[in-house]
Amino acid sequence: MTRQPTRTPLHPVCAVEFGMECARAAEGHSLHPMRRRLAAATPSKWADAIVSSVSEDGWLELVSVETSSTVQVWHHHDLAEALSIGEPVALHAAYNVLAVGSEWFSVVVEPAAVEAAL
Repeated sequence: MTRQPTRTPLHPVCAVEFGMECARAAEGHSLHPMRRRLAAATPSKWADAIVSSVSEDGWLELVSVETSSTVQVWHHHDLAEALSIGEPVALHAAYNVLAVGSEWFSVVVEPAAVEAAL
């Protein structure tokens, strides 16, 4: 019988806090290559939005271009340098990916907004 090695859990602290690249693949942290591929393979799940607010703690408010509904998303980095109010973005509803031009970010979507996702 073959024994599988036990996995060491990732440390819950994000490496970004120490000035390193984040190795966590959880939503809101680094974008896992599989989630990137899945988001790219399902173009019908993207929704266009406009940034209505950006905060230093990583929270963004987006307004849907199609429905005018708002959604809050979070990324572990302060995206204020990458985004400005009024900038167009796209949010992938199924895989929680935020596209800002050619850059893609993993985000956490506010739980209440998931049902009414852009």
